[in-house]
Amino acid sequence: MPRHRPTIADIARRAGVSKVAVSYALNDRPGVSPTTRATIKAIAQEIGWQPNSAARALTRARADTVGLALCRPARLLGSEPFFMELISGIESELSPRGCALLLQVVTDPAQELEVYRRWWGEGRVDGVFLADLRSPDPRIEGVTELGLPAVVIGHPSAAGPLPSVWSDEHTALRDTLTYLTALGHRSIARVAGLPGLDHTELRDRAQAGICAELGLGEPVIVHTDYSGQDGAHATRRLISSPRRPTAVVYDNDIMAVAGLSVAQEMGLDVPADLSLVAWDDSQLSRVVRPPLTALSRDIPAYGGHAARILLSLVTDGTAAGFEDAAARLVPRGSTAPPR
Repeated sequence: MPRHRPTIADIARRAGVSKVAVSYALNDRPGVSPTTRATIKAIAQEIGWQPNSAARALTRARADTVGLALCRPARLLGSEPFFMELISGIESELSPRGCALLLQVVTDPAQELEVYRRWWGEGRVDGVFLADLRSPDPRIEGVTELGLPAVVIGHPSAAGPLPSVWSDEHTALRDTLTYLTALGHRSIARVAGLPGLDHTELRDRAQAGICAELGLGEPVIVHTDYSGQDGAHATRRLISSPRRPTAVVYDNDIMAVAGLSVAQEMGLDVPADLSLVAWDDSQLSRVVRPPLTALSRDIPAYGGHAARILLSLVTDGTAAGFEDAAARLVPRGSTAPPR
């Protein structure tokens, strides 16, 4: 017969005490002697007892779980290095503390907030991450009203009263456009992410201002859903236009790799005919030929910062935001002076 899951009642029988005394001892509450407490804990370890997370949730004890809901197609998450690296950084902080990450993919922004309401109401999470902020974003007010500890992965200008983790994207974009201009490019386009996302709008505004400063005229921006398919379609449109750009900046590496493939398919030499830059570096950027010039940052560290802030918020009730280092431009073989 299979062994049943060890319970408080099993410990109480072995120790010759009441279940109440066992509960007090295991939760480090007063009411039992130091000797009895030590005996109870030793028995619990010996028989492999573990706290029941569902029962702890019902008593509003810690769930030892934090949540992340993402409004992205599930098929894209497996292929986009950014979120995989972000989650690996989050897990690197949660795992040593015995804390788990609850991840759910949703179909629309309204469902995200409903997921957080349900998780919090059922006691399934101690706190959550908010990613892909929108402008405005109802989740900010929603989690604040719930009293649900939350950390924003995004710029503090859109985070309201919540702590956030962010980096200076204006500086990263300025370094990129200044570099391309120094190479001699005057027609620079950007294949951007989803419109309506706060970080997309921040980049759009930054691009407009920097283009004006550098004398590049009106910015050329094509919005996409971040997928390689959309990135390829946007690249074909740009290459086929009467005013073909000589350089393109992509908002993620997946689209940049797709753009490289399209450029080569259409007979363009990269970088002589077209220079390409990927926002966020990855193995993908380095294994293609030519390797992609990229904006590189330590994304796992970014996730780790967010996790530490959320754990501090859960434990202490307060936490400060953190500005991570701006992405650093790494020139490679996909950029050169225009022919």
